[in-house]
Amino acid sequence: MKESFLIDVLKKGVSPFHCVEAAMQTLEESGFEELEYARPWNLKKGKAYMMNHHGTTLYAFTVGENFRADAMLRMAAAHTDYPYLRIKPNADFVTDRYAQVNVEVYGGPILNTWFDRPLGIAGRVIVRSKDVFAPKTMLYRSGRPVLIIPNLAIHMNREVNKGVAINNQVDLMPVADMLPEEQQSTDYFLSFLAEELAVKKEDILDFELNTYCVEEPAYVGIKETLLSSPRLDNQTSVAALLAAIVEGTRTDGINLIALFDNEEIGNTSKQGAASILLHDMVKRIYRSLGCSEEETDCAMYGGMLLSVDVAHALHPNHKEKMDITNHPVLGDGFCIKEACSQSYATDAKAIGILRQLCDQNKIAYQRFVNRSDVRGGGTLGSVASTLFPVRTVDIGIPLLSMHSARELMGRTDFDALASAVTAYFS
Repeated sequence: MKESFLIDVLKKGVSPFHCVEAAMQTLEESGFEELEYARPWNLKKGKAYMMNHHGTTLYAFTVGENFRADAMLRMAAAHTDYPYLRIKPNADFVTDRYAQVNVEVYGGPILNTWFDRPLGIAGRVIVRSKDVFAPKTMLYRSGRPVLIIPNLAIHMNREVNKGVAINNQVDLMPVADMLPEEQQSTDYFLSFLAEELAVKKEDILDFELNTYCVEEPAYVGIKETLLSSPRLDNQTSVAALLAAIVEGTRTDGINLIALFDNEEIGNTSKQGAASILLHDMVKRIYRSLGCSEEETDCAMYGGMLLSVDVAHALHPNHKEKMDITNHPVLGDGFCIKEACSQSYATDAKAIGILRQLCDQNKIAYQRFVNRSDVRGGGTLGSVASTLFPVRTVDIGIPLLSMHSARELMGRTDFDALASAVTAYFS
């Protein structure tokens, strides 16, 4: 797998909308045909398809040219969102001559890492149209820094290095510009957005916009063995799934990837892994290929799911935070993640399948389990497999600085992850 592919996804995926747009471009170049769920399907063997769901979730699947209903259904899922600051409606406010933008926290970011960074704006804007039931949708990316959240100087906050609580409504409000005294308007941001999109300000009906770090990925280390970048969680997984669905060589069954939104806020949305759409879509795929209801049920419940999200690597300054016998490090391969609480979907048989695939193909992998006295995070795997009860295993690249504005990974781990999913799809 080429590292340049991962870097391209990281640079383009500045919002869930842009992540899906970039993924669709990649799939279209590889011959995937776009479907609409609200229109009839005419699926054919040997073809590849994709479906955009509400702009931030994407499904893609291939139908083997020798398709058989009894061949194993193989699925893999990741998520397109990441922790960020989201711009609120009626966002403009002015503090003396400082033009500011009202934001709220999306997900669980490490908040202090967002201070003093040049921030761009990305997402979608909904614009007035002649048909009230079909307003115009415009994707937007500033492409340059337009916001910044300044820290309070240590002289005014002497305890800052001892750890100071951050008030989301007070401390996180970005500065957009300095206004001249004669221009103390409170629609500065909306006017800027209208000018950027070349639309009338009054025609902007709503928007879903987030901040993003404009800094690009960078290789780090004496021998450049590390990669530092925004959005490694979870665009490393998105890139791996895209590479695998394109490069997988399987010819007898269905390979499917689901790139869900809203994992960082619990998955419970029409675009999230808690939606019933994955279950319904798979059923529709098999029926569209002429399978009977019984054949469809057998295929669905004989399937397997990879939940692909990042894992925690051992931190060199805090070894005590890692489990005493399972402690993955950067650069030694992707992680197989387990939790008896099912916060990571755990299925010993699915893990056995994956380990054999990796051993056969000489793909490096590690094991991750949380310390027994620490409550870890979760992934979409446990949610998706509740609604689609098949063999499931959680995997992903180990990271340091997870949920920071910039995260850190081992340079070779992406190849291990992408190779594992490709082997699964082959």
